[in-house]
Amino acid sequence: MSTEDRPAAPRSLAEALRGRDDVSLGALLRSRPDLITPVPTDLTQLATRAGTRASVVRALERLDRFTLQSAEALAVAADPATYDELLGLMAGDDADPAVAQALPHALGVLREQALVWGGDDRLRLVRTARELLAPSPQHPSPTGLGPTVQEATAGMSPGRIQEIVTAAGLPSTHDSVSAVTSLTELFTDRGRMAALLAKAPADSLDVLERLVWGPPYGQVTADPAPRLRWLLDRGLLLPTAPGTVVLPREVALHLRRGLAHRTPEPVPPAVEAAAVHRPQVVDSTAAGQAYTALATVEELLKDWDEGGPAVLRAGGLSVRDLKRTAVALDVPEPVAAFWVELAYAAGLIAPDGEADERYAATPAYDEWRELPAAERWSRLVTAWLPATRTAGLVGGRDAKDRTLSALGPGLDRSAAPEVRHRVLALLAGLPEGAAPTAESVLARLRWERPLRGAQPEEDLRSRLARWALSEAELLGVTGRGALSAHGRALLGAPAAPAKSPEAEPSGPAEPSGPGDKLPVHHRPAPLTLLSPAEQAVASAAAARLLAPLLPEPLDHVLLQADLTAVAPGPLQRPLADMLGVLADVESKGGATVYRFTPGSVRRALDAGRSASDLHAFLAAHSRTPVPQPLTYLIDDVARRHGHLRVGAASAYVRCDDDAVLNEILADKRAAGLGLRRLAPTVLAAQTDPAGLLEGLRAMGFAPAAESAEGDVLITRAHAHRTPPRTAPEPVPDGPPIPDDTLLSAALRAIRAGDLASTAPRKPGTAPEVNGELPRTGSAETLATMQAAVLTGEALWIGYVNAEGAASQRVIAPIRVEGGFVTAYDHTADEVRTYPLHRITGVAELADDAG
Repeated sequence: MSTEDRPAAPRSLAEALRGRDDVSLGALLRSRPDLITPVPTDLTQLATRAGTRASVVRALERLDRFTLQSAEALAVAADPATYDELLGLMAGDDADPAVAQALPHALGVLREQALVWGGDDRLRLVRTARELLAPSPQHPSPTGLGPTVQEATAGMSPGRIQEIVTAAGLPSTHDSVSAVTSLTELFTDRGRMAALLAKAPADSLDVLERLVWGPPYGQVTADPAPRLRWLLDRGLLLPTAPGTVVLPREVALHLRRGLAHRTPEPVPPAVEAAAVHRPQVVDSTAAGQAYTALATVEELLKDWDEGGPAVLRAGGLSVRDLKRTAVALDVPEPVAAFWVELAYAAGLIAPDGEADERYAATPAYDEWRELPAAERWSRLVTAWLPATRTAGLVGGRDAKDRTLSALGPGLDRSAAPEVRHRVLALLAGLPEGAAPTAESVLARLRWERPLRGAQPEEDLRSRLARWALSEAELLGVTGRGALSAHGRALLGAPAAPAKSPEAEPSGPAEPSGPGDKLPVHHRPAPLTLLSPAEQAVASAAAARLLAPLLPEPLDHVLLQADLTAVAPGPLQRPLADMLGVLADVESKGGATVYRFTPGSVRRALDAGRSASDLHAFLAAHSRTPVPQPLTYLIDDVARRHGHLRVGAASAYVRCDDDAVLNEILADKRAAGLGLRRLAPTVLAAQTDPAGLLEGLRAMGFAPAAESAEGDVLITRAHAHRTPPRTAPEPVPDGPPIPDDTLLSAALRAIRAGDLASTAPRKPGTAPEVNGELPRTGSAETLATMQAAVLTGEALWIGYVNAEGAASQRVIAPIRVEGGFVTAYDHTADEVRTYPLHRITGVAELADDAG
């Protein structure tokens, strides 16, 4: 191709974008969705928005470490720079082959995201990115480089510059500009610089060695030591302020052998396996934990069935209520906070909205309980994956030093879903049964999203990753630290890769010791976040894989002679509910132990069960004979149950056996009840019936409440439910990625606006200010339109739609009548009709307009 035929190099980012096809522009808008909100009117506005500080910072924060290092190298290179210059800064004089192989991809990412534009012979970093990444005294560069010779000598006197040039062995020049140029050429010439440094004293070279990798600034006294004086005289150190010197960028690059970074990282760190287990062991372990998760959530909701803890004035649970919940679930407080937040995210609990607001189960909980176990688990993990509420923050402090409480405000972290998904994706990239080390996962995440101005221990993403690993284990998405088959299906991931040779265990199939840690050098294929519809399909597939692994509910227990019952596995719901009333849970684990006590039996009788009902229930559901002590316990409690009757007088006690009433009156513990005899078989009390029942039970009696008609009142727990509630919406991490429909419409609108804004106009007809709509009077507009109908010429118009949005269009009028113009709209590529009163003005296009 001749020079005349070669397309001209773009002079701006807008021109570079104008040369892209729709696929390339669509990739830009997907990678930087903030550029499409709202849709730019043309490519010039898109380029302007892409160069704003907020948008550039957001784009830089989403680059991996090597791509960011490439951008940082461009920030310290010449503007514009060539590809070879960039390669030299990244690979150094030794030309690292790994860097050379990875650099084209990194540069492609920077170009795709409109952070770099221009050909390989004229690479330009957008101005805002250069300002953010270039070295300055206030904002040191991550490269550790200082200013160039030209920048460092900008305020230096011409005489001093000539002295430096002479001391460096260069001929004097007639002006400062040529002197600085001569000095720069010396410092960038490898051979001449090596000869100059060969003459340097050893202690002067030690000074350079301390500054070479940054920070490049140092302090000197008014009378520098000889080792410093030698460097200052030759410009190898240049003063920037009184008492401060800097190592020029060119000198540092020579000492670094051309490297902009001490350690370029073109290859992501490998995720290492701490152990490799059999896949069957992983799946069964994960399934057991999944069932435990379901049981824990059910126990939490059962505990709150009649109304849970009060809602704090500022929102959330109090510390005391969280501790009580942790004790009830027999888990640590951070774990209890996770289960509470998970139930909230799944829409199973919510505030009830009453004047004395409390947390309670929602109607969705009753529907959830009736689902099969695998589907109930699927509902929980589907709510967990996109949730932005972060239970790990509970107990910490917010920006105003207020304690963050469970279910309270301030727990949303928009990065949580992306980190959670990325952690699971890294696990999905390992061979089946491989459990990674947490440190290697964190190192990989830091490479993919490097820290900017934060220490690792302060990094939220690292904490989110650790929480994701522990929460996945609690939910049964992973087992023994490895991703399960149903966890892989939950992500929509393909089948696990085959084990690499490095991942094969050399000893037993279940490595567990430190010597069994096996590095897995495998880079998983990236997994993208699923849409809601795709996630529903993936969750259903995960539930199908999990269902055969879950234990089948049992319809029996084993009764023991020590007044206990052992449930060797999960129980069917009616059996579990009845046994939960009749007995108290003594211990949990692989088997649940229930203990029968007088209080628990009385609780069943209060719920309306008779002694015969309880005997029949136990006989029907026990695989062992009903022990005689348990039969005696039920009969003894039933015999005394209801012997005393409590009703409302304000309250009274009646009993056919006056000796029992005499015993109550004689008991000192009855003094607080305010009892007095009304009749041989009736006592009146000053307390209410509920307090009287509680007091008599504390004294060892088994009273029953009765109605005004004298019938025994059956007391059952009344489930408290909130009105219908929706689950909390996740807080988005910036604008959502546009779908194909929105993207296609946005590209058409941007192309159309760009066609209108760049169409050449006749001299004197276009506005002076670029981007301003044409302005003409109604009469002139009508006359120009009618003339264009006769001549068939295209016009440039400004148009304001019914919503008040202004745009520019290129149209070819077909007819004008009734206050409307019908025209072929070149920008929309279709025939449209426009009200004349909404056209701000019209301008004729130049004769050579396309």
